[in-house]
Order: sequence, then structure tokens, then C-alpha cells
Amino acid sequence: MPDVESDGCTIHYTQAGENPDAPTVVFLGEAGFGAWQWGWQYGAVAGPFRAVVIDTRGAGRSDAPDGPYSMGDLVADFEAVLADCNIRKAHVVGCGLGGCVALAAARRTNRVRSLTLLGTPASGAALDASDLAADPADSSALRASTTSLLSEAFVASNDDPIEQIVEWRAEEDASPAAREAQLAALDDFDPEPLYEITLPTLVVAGGADSVVDPESSRQLAEGLPNGEYRAFAEAGHLVTVERSAVLNDAIVGFLESDG
Repeated sequence: MPDVESDGCTIHYTQAGENPDAPTVVFLGEAGFGAWQWGWQYGAVAGPFRAVVIDTRGAGRSDAPDGPYSMGDLVADFEAVLADCNIRKAHVVGCGLGGCVALAAARRTNRVRSLTLLGTPASGAALDASDLAADPADSSALRASTTSLLSEAFVASNDDPIEQIVEWRAEEDASPAAREAQLAALDDFDPEPLYEITLPTLVVAGGADSVVDPESSRQLAEGLPNGEYRAFAEAGHLVTVERSAVLNDAIVGFLESDG
């Protein structure tokens, strides 16, 4: 389980994939979430690609220095992991905050090959973190937060995955203070002008997303020269969980089309 130092902060990451020379996919998570978030995508991608999941500073096994954290901090963490893995460029998959970090990395570095943005807003101000907020030490709060991030239909028929997610969140999610430090990176974040980000980009939204209005994600896709928009009408913010099979097919197909 490798770590790398980034400006005095230890960043933990996990990687898999049988071919070290295969194209790399890097996963950047939502504010407060541990690496558990990518459990439904990691295995699907790690076959044809080299997969790297970064524990955002403040969550999982990464250090949680006092905040606030800046977007520059989170982009630097991303670059440090790529350098440690000897990766020149990577496809980047991000959700929420992670999607914003991916956009910032695409603008500020030459390390990004393509973007897949899940539940990602057109600006930092368009992300409502209320339903993400839960103390990892409070199982009731974690369950309430988790169910609010899923559609009512999924919650009504799938209790086992919810219980598993609550267990993972208790082990891996950021403390309230660390989550707020992460969210500070979204203050004044604006990826405009979008026409300058010409990378192939897949933007995915859940129609019942309570964190990012799907209209904001649609506007993001429309503003990107090579943006493609895909909506899952009944899914919540955790579209990665609710629509994992079809979403994985869409992501792998998009990544393979980019070569």
C-alpha cells in the first residue's frame, strides 16, 4: 500500500492492473469520502487499464493536516502520486470535489489524458455538500447521509449495500473538520473558460442527485468542446453504486475509445 509525500503531507494510494505499461486511470473522490467510493469501478477498470485510487488528503489513510486545503494542494497531491508511479499522463475519473480537482488538473498540468466527471458541477458554488455531511463516529448520521445520496427506489430495495457503505464510511471517511478543509478547495473554484479544456470528457449525472443539480452537470458538458453528457434519470449522487454495471460499461467504452 504505497504512500507519497506532497508538501509535507503523506498521500496514500492503491493501484492494480496486470500490465504496468497499460494506460492509467486515476480516481479522485468526493469530499469526505474514502476510497470505498470506487469499489464498484476499480475492478472493472483494472482489467484493461492500470487503476490508481488516491485517498484525498484528510480521508482514508492519507494525512489530515489542519485546513483549509486549496485546489492547488489537491492538484499537487495528484501530481505527486503520478510522479511516484512514473506515470506521465492518465485518464482521470472524478466525482464531485474530485471532478473539480480533475478539471483543475486539466487546466494547470499536462498530466491529464481524458476526463470522466461524475456528479460534477459547473462551478464550486453549485455543489451542495449538506447530504455529504456525517461524522464517521455516528452510524445513524452515516446511514441518513448515505440514503440521501441514493434514489428512494434503490434504498427501498437494497439494504445490504447501504449497511456495507455505512461500515466503510465509518472506517475511511474524513472527520467533519477534515471534510470542511477539503470543501474549502471549492471556494471560488470556477473552471471557466471551458473552451480551453479540449480533452475528451464524459460528464455523468444522476437525475435525482441532491448534491449537484444535473442541470449544472449538463451545462458543464455543453461548455466543453469535447464534452459528452450522460444522465441516469432515477439515480442519486452515488450513481456509481446504483448504476454500476451500465456505468462501468460506459466508462470503459469511453476510455477505450480515447485509446
